Amino acid sequence: AAVSACEKGGHWEQTLRLLVEMAFAELELNTITYSAAVSACEKGDQWAAALRLLVDMASAHVNVDTITYNAADSACETVGQWDQAL
Repeated sequence: AAVSACEKGGHWEQTLRLLVEMAFAELELNTITYSAAVSACEKGDQWAAALRLLVDMASAHVNVDTITYNAADSACETVGQWDQAL
């Protein structure tokens, strides 16, 4: 819930901090949590952080859904990094 609240408020830095704290506390980071974080990065024009989260998801064996891919794609396109979206 906290990650989603940060995402809705566009607080991408706080969202990423929460992910680190959750991982440190050994809480489950799932598709919904990562998707909210990617969306927060999109809203903050943080395309590189959004792509890094996709890599982190794959490393953690968390399924990436269409919503997450679309948010990462949009983050890249918004700042003109369309080639990274490919």
